[in-house]
Amino acid sequence: MINPILSYPKGVTLLGGGAVTPQALEAALQLAPHLVAADGAADVALDLGYQPEAVIGDFDSLSDQARQKLPPSSLYHITEQNSTDFEKCLSCVGSKLILGLGFMGRRIDHELAVYNTLVRFPQKRCIIVGEIDICFHAPRHLQIALDIGTRVSLFPFKPVSGRSKGLLWPIDTVPFAPAGRVGTSNEASAENVDLEFYDDGMLMILPRRCLPNLLDALGYDLP
Repeated sequence: MINPILSYPKGVTLLGGGAVTPQALEAALQLAPHLVAADGAADVALDLGYQPEAVIGDFDSLSDQARQKLPPSSLYHITEQNSTDFEKCLSCVGSKLILGLGFMGRRIDHELAVYNTLVRFPQKRCIIVGEIDICFHAPRHLQIALDIGTRVSLFPFKPVSGRSKGLLWPIDTVPFAPAGRVGTSNEASAENVDLEFYDDGMLMILPRRCLPNLLDALGYDLP
């Protein structure tokens, strides 16, 4: 859609318009210190006492009060209506890590659109962080350290297959598909889980407490 026009070397916390606690936002900013808001999420950021470095969207939900508080240079107004504000943000932002907050747990159509976008932007390292879970597009190969018994859910957004080591129910012979087999509520049976997928399109869902494990597996240096 749009080549990245904003580059952040230390990681981006991308804020959506859903419910976000001050504690969750502060924790995300410790890992990804640049705050970017999707449209009306700028109001959420300001209400929590933070000023986003950039606001991206079609601005159909950004309040006049927020506009007045923000520098004009921080507003990136994209008028086309063929993409969501989340997609506009992913298109515009370049960073080694994007943590998405405020995208889980409210309108299910918005949430599904976010997951659809993750699959269409597999090159983006974006992790959606909710109160209970994290969700991300699985890379073609992932080795991750998890406590035995940790829930590992796999949900395909297009047909995809792969192999696994360290899962209670191996996936080696499973033809995953959105309207076919899915992999909810699998679990780690070893302290190291090794996954390989033969195509893009697989979303992986882990408990929120596993975020540090995932960042370590992706090679992101924790501060």
